[in-house]
Amino acid sequence: MIKKFIDKLLGKSPSAASKKPQFGKRVEVPATVHGIDPHLVDERAINVVRTLQQAGFEAYVVGGAVRDLLVGLRPKDFDVATNATPEQVKGLFRRAFIIGRRFRIVHVVYGRGREHEVIEVSTFRAYLDNAAAEQVAGNERTSKSELAGMKHAVDSTGRVLRDNVWGPQEEDAVRRDFTINAMYYDPETQIVVDYHNGLKDAKSRTLRMIGDAATRYREDPVRIIRAVRFAAKLSPLGFKLEAKTSGPLIKSQSLLNDVPQSRLFDEMLKLLQTGHALASVEQLKALGMARGIYPLLDVVVERAEQPFVAAALKDTDRRVGEGKPVAPSFLLACVLWADVRDGWAQRIRTGQHSHPALQDAIEDVFNARIGDVSGRGKLAGDMREIWLMQPRFEKRVGSTPFGMVEQPRFRAAFDFMRLRADAGEIDELLADWWQEFSMADDDLRQDMVDQVRTEQQQRKQAPKVHRAPAKDATATIAKPAAERDDAPEAEFAADTSDAPRKRRRRRRSGAAKGAGEGSGGAE
Repeated sequence: MIKKFIDKLLGKSPSAASKKPQFGKRVEVPATVHGIDPHLVDERAINVVRTLQQAGFEAYVVGGAVRDLLVGLRPKDFDVATNATPEQVKGLFRRAFIIGRRFRIVHVVYGRGREHEVIEVSTFRAYLDNAAAEQVAGNERTSKSELAGMKHAVDSTGRVLRDNVWGPQEEDAVRRDFTINAMYYDPETQIVVDYHNGLKDAKSRTLRMIGDAATRYREDPVRIIRAVRFAAKLSPLGFKLEAKTSGPLIKSQSLLNDVPQSRLFDEMLKLLQTGHALASVEQLKALGMARGIYPLLDVVVERAEQPFVAAALKDTDRRVGEGKPVAPSFLLACVLWADVRDGWAQRIRTGQHSHPALQDAIEDVFNARIGDVSGRGKLAGDMREIWLMQPRFEKRVGSTPFGMVEQPRFRAAFDFMRLRADAGEIDELLADWWQEFSMADDDLRQDMVDQVRTEQQQRKQAPKVHRAPAKDATATIAKPAAERDDAPEAEFAADTSDAPRKRRRRRRSGAAKGAGEGSGGAE
């Protein structure tokens, strides 16, 4: 009653007060209750926590790692939260790097090369709306860096713009999205700190947003995608979205229009590359959000039932489950292959030569589907190589096969070609030949190439049987060039029987021959 009277004097409406997240009551849960197996905690994460605590700071394993530990899983990644600032954290470790602008965090690196591991350390952050930001900014003890973080903390819609203001653990907890992600585990004392009944929700397999879900989605619209991702990831363990959490999702989806495209692109990749791509697609459909989150994601969902794309999504999930690396370039190349293939065939039908036709088709797809969000950097370059290498698999004579297996992107391009064979787009015998060739020694490889050359010569000497022309150019694209009587060795397999051809007399000098065959026969 007194609180309502004070709020009325200050001009605060009851509805506005009820929307503000409650900081919650700190509850310390002992090991006898939460049941976390300490052997599942990574030694490097324990070392980070111990180092910070010995320096006089608070430090805990936090977030998804605690959630996984509570359900008996060994987390793949460990994050640590502390009251030390990024600069203080960096000063305690030999290999530590401050990254990020909107969220400044520290990466503590252990090991080198592909075997290295990163422990991500974040500083407890304050919960800020604009009113709170103005109040803290008036404090004489507020540093310049904190003032910069507080300026325009929230826009007119309620979206959080800046978030580098340090605060107590209870406010850090309310900043987090789901109750099951807002728990803190101290591996030294084996105590779990819980502010929002996260332990209860973990045991009941409930995905619940902290505070009012619609308000939290306005604060950071990306939470909409995170809700879908966690629902997909945790559905095999029986987790379900609470009704009040899932209810505002569709109405809040329009908020994503104000999120930078680069951030949406990154969130889309998390949906597809965390080992639950197929489940994420199904979750989007079940929630009525199959379209409208991000244009490229719309294409993924639309094509997820096509055999080739479905195989790529399934293969990505399998590799993540086996702890193998996955590349976004490979999956996106699979999703957009139909556009490239059809554009390639269409250009050939108009009389364009195979190789420039393929290059132009690729450029059209980049402009239509990818845009500038990836910066046309490594991702686009890798996708281009995967696509451009496909017709080169048809050429299995000369030095081309030997050069192909030495290409940096050979394995990705081969896996792509194998999926095409599994989907019935090309002959499985071609994929089997390259599989054997890639694993053979030099002598066996030479024997395999000689055998292909002999078979080609025998086909040329055999009486020709006149066949009706293919109805669709894609049918000819799928047929190996070496098996077509009218295809010169130097041309891609995509040339169609009705497209104009120029047969060129090639010089057979050693240098010229090596250069031509080493480029895969592409003109």
